[in-house]
Amino acid sequence: MPKRLYIVLLSITLSPLVFGNTTKSGNSASLFDKIESWYEQNMNYGSITLLMAAESSILPVPSEFVIPPAAYIASKQESSLNIFLVILFGTIGALIGATINYFLLGMLLGRPLLYKFADSKAGKLLLLNSQKLQKAEDYFNAHGKLSTFIGRFIPVVRHLISIPAGFAKMSYPAFAIFTFVGAGLWNCILALLGYLAHGQADMINEYSHEISIGIVILVILAIIYLIIGYFVKQK
Repeated sequence: MPKRLYIVLLSITLSPLVFGNTTKSGNSASLFDKIESWYEQNMNYGSITLLMAAESSILPVPSEFVIPPAAYIASKQESSLNIFLVILFGTIGALIGATINYFLLGMLLGRPLLYKFADSKAGKLLLLNSQKLQKAEDYFNAHGKLSTFIGRFIPVVRHLISIPAGFAKMSYPAFAIFTFVGAGLWNCILALLGYLAHGQADMINEYSHEISIGIVILVILAIIYLIIGYFVKQK
């Protein structure tokens, strides 16, 4: 996913956590505690599937914001989540989103209309453009069916590779197998990161206040960077 996508989603994600009422220990809870508490109350197998389906379609939802936190929560003894089921439902969601791209956008909508949509205002709101589509299509043309597996590990290409597969009318059973295995391995990597983070929970909690301040500073700097970049582009 592009850098701008992470910045925008991070600011959107953090805003209800900073100003909301969901905390671990009242208003004195750190930002990290609020984030952790919000994920604990809202993360379940249904939401994991839905979010990963969105991530695997053209909607701007990074998998890094879904699987690692879910795995972190699942690693707790009192959690109702199972880390293996987190990976499974995340992978099922990824296959659902990729299937939507394959049939609805790749085969039904077709190449000319989709490229036109990508450069429209609606497409730009979804952080799409014809260059990204062309990159995914070139990658598919260069690597064939295997690209639907390898592409799951490549930023930008990951959530768009199913579209050129639809353009080419790739065999759906082969597409589904490659997509499921590739997405499953990617989710295993993300889940491992969440699991390893849980192993450092004591250190994270000890420095949660500093981490919270760091996150807020990064978001503020990122927003300033985007604003400056926007005006420079306009000029």
